[in-house]
Amino acid sequence: MMKKALALTMAAVMAASMTACGGSTKETTAAETKAADTTAADTSAADTTAADTTAAADGKVYKIATDTTFAPFEFENDKGEMVGIDLDLLKAIAEDQGFEYELVVAGFSAACTGMEAGEYDAVIAGMSITDERKEKYDFSEPYYDSGVGMAVNADSDIASYEDLKDKTVAAKIGTEGCSIADQYGFTINQFEDSSSMYQDVLAGNSVACFEDYPVLGYEISRGVAFKLPLPMENGNSYGFAVMKGQNTELVDMFNAGLKNIKDSGKYDEILNTYISK
Repeated sequence: MMKKALALTMAAVMAASMTACGGSTKETTAAETKAADTTAADTSAADTTAADTTAAADGKVYKIATDTTFAPFEFENDKGEMVGIDLDLLKAIAEDQGFEYELVVAGFSAACTGMEAGEYDAVIAGMSITDERKEKYDFSEPYYDSGVGMAVNADSDIASYEDLKDKTVAAKIGTEGCSIADQYGFTINQFEDSSSMYQDVLAGNSVACFEDYPVLGYEISRGVAFKLPLPMENGNSYGFAVMKGQNTELVDMFNAGLKNIKDSGKYDEILNTYISK
């Protein structure tokens, strides 16, 4: 499936239009030394650890980009720290696999553009795995199943897509929510970040917004005056992305680490921190 003001710099992208939608982990020094001293017997360990051992030994620091605000997957907490499901999963997987990374908070569209330009090695930003994206990106195994919801103001009379005729809706550039809004032929105000999109609806400039369902649910639970009048649209699962044919060892490590933290219970622990069942 599918993605608040920050002090961090965001790359500017295309303005709202009616067109179709288009902290580092520093704990690998010991792991590197251990990898360098590994004996021949040690190398008989599972093949899934080979890539991360090489990466750790090389001392590579991956530059991984994320969105600015896509709670509960990535957002700034009251202490000014970037937290969320995506970031906690990435940290746990990096610790499990022994690789280092630098996190760059860029915004969703800017993260993708930057990766395509070679500025970033990977993106983790609640990115839906779609056939179109698979043409240029390689994805990890899915780490979260989501869907798209339509939110309206709590006092709105809108109860169906038919009620949106001749009205304007809001969506984030390059997201599955934007694609679904475009699919239905709605007039769309496009935004780089969720906060601006929400404000547009709250101010009455757009009558609804399309966003990943768990994200909208999280915001409503925190007091945003929205409601979800319709069931969730089926969407695609989220994946960790790299450019096609590049940083394949990083995807291998992500997949291996994801399996390990699921087996250990760490995965469920992270989800339960942000999403109530």
